[in-house]
Amino acid sequence: MALKENIQTLLAQVGEMKATSAEELESLRIKYLSKKGEITALFNEFRTVPGDQKRELGQMLNQLRQQAESRINELKEQFEAKQAEADKLDLTRTPDPIALGTRHPLSMVREEIEDIFSRIGFTIAQGPEVEDDKHVYGMLNFAPEHPARDMQDTFFIEKEKGVQKPTDVLLRSHTSSVQTRVMTSQKPPIRVLCPGRVYRNEAISARAHCFFHQVEGLYIDKHVSFADLREALLYFSKEMFGSETKIRLRPSYFPFTEPSAEMDISCNICGGKGCSFCKGTGWVEILGCGMVDPNVLEACGIDSKEYSGYAFGMGVERITNLKYRVKDLRLFSENDVRFLRQFESC
Repeated sequence: MALKENIQTLLAQVGEMKATSAEELESLRIKYLSKKGEITALFNEFRTVPGDQKRELGQMLNQLRQQAESRINELKEQFEAKQAEADKLDLTRTPDPIALGTRHPLSMVREEIEDIFSRIGFTIAQGPEVEDDKHVYGMLNFAPEHPARDMQDTFFIEKEKGVQKPTDVLLRSHTSSVQTRVMTSQKPPIRVLCPGRVYRNEAISARAHCFFHQVEGLYIDKHVSFADLREALLYFSKEMFGSETKIRLRPSYFPFTEPSAEMDISCNICGGKGCSFCKGTGWVEILGCGMVDPNVLEACGIDSKEYSGYAFGMGVERITNLKYRVKDLRLFSENDVRFLRQFESC
């Protein structure tokens, strides 16, 4: 009965089988289950067992082999699970938890504006932020003595160190400079939207900043009328602020448009009934617009007798204020995560 005792000894060993590494586990498999392993040797010895003992010992041998295979597979799965977990670790990450970010509200509103106007044929045009006086003012019908050229409003860039007088190199104060570049490089029909950052030498406060973002539009073709401008802006207002939104156009003045207008929308907070946000008027100003001045068309090489067009411009911060009721412009550029987290679901 030496075989029976050997089987029982190995059963006890298999039940207590442990391994601390994959290499150690492989050594155990070879020791017990390989062609020269101890369990295989017992099966070879089983051939010489008398017939009346084969049934009992055969069952014990099968149980031993199954238990050894099961234990080795169990340990193998444990090592594989640990390895898979280790593979998930990013050793380049910091030990501190990293919070997920969110899109900036100005980016979301700018993209929404672009999407609305793209539905009626506008394409995106970009231009440099460091510009020259010609494209920012000269070709837009600004007189040489216009106040906007003054150092108090425009950031001029000095060509040489120590030079104090203004030069013709500056940070653009509006994205209309992109429109002049488009008009001098393309032939009508032109239908472009010009988003971008602009700069003005102003004191930073809750209502003003030295840099902000604009979206300006330009449409030039034959027989373009003020009615076309009104319908485009009405469509935009309803898409951005809701189908019940109303607009009104008030006469105004801009050097590069004639006639010019300021556009108001019915207050989206009180529905036009009057509240503190609209100062009891029921209306909120959102943009300026008008028909492109013939002098601007001619300066850009477009025949003003054959073509006409309209232009409009709005501040992205202004639209964002109306949409999300942000009262302080400084919040947009301070990178305060408490403010930005409010837009995680947008």
